[in-house]
Amino acid sequence: MLALPRRSFTTAAIALGLLALFPAAGAQTRVDDTALAGALRAGGHIILMRHGATNPDQEDADPLNFDNIAGQRQLSDSGKALAKAFGEALRDAGVPIGKVYTSKYHRAYETATLAGFTDVEKTPDLTYGGHFLRPGEDGRRTEALRAMLATPPKPGTNTLMVTHKPNILHVLGDDWGDVKEGEALIFHPENGKFVLVARVQMADWPRIAVATH
Repeated sequence: MLALPRRSFTTAAIALGLLALFPAAGAQTRVDDTALAGALRAGGHIILMRHGATNPDQEDADPLNFDNIAGQRQLSDSGKALAKAFGEALRDAGVPIGKVYTSKYHRAYETATLAGFTDVEKTPDLTYGGHFLRPGEDGRRTEALRAMLATPPKPGTNTLMVTHKPNILHVLGDDWGDVKEGEALIFHPENGKFVLVARVQMADWPRIAVATH
């Protein structure tokens, strides 16, 4: 579940000058591109992203060995192209990215590196563990991700985190079952909590960048 009630969420979103989306809402209303780009250029946001589009016919055959990249589900050609376009759009829009964290799975790390980020930190706190985690580790990772979402970035920057659908659901709840590969959930940390600002599909970032010109 989100860390703020609906009233606080709406108030914070209005203060940011954005048309915010409440996750339980059935239909998604488009956020104003110019306002969103402006808020991101000012920094202070967390961009929580599900890794880019993958090949549906692949699976993680060796989930305990992150060095065995060939044994993992990979980004598709489309996923790779969209990840590159995502990074280009951020730079075109002048969105400053500070810290970049990803899952230990290559598809998450590659999403960030294809976007043009080189100082990327892999962390178990964003890594899907499935049924292979020791007792209590799943809950620890969930609390760690929740804390990361509530941590303000360095002033003038935004934090990018690339993770997996199960990790997102563990923190935000089952209402987020429609989160797509490559989708970004943008949050604003506030008083130790986090407020949803927008949901952006990976293919929509170039359109947002154009709105800044």
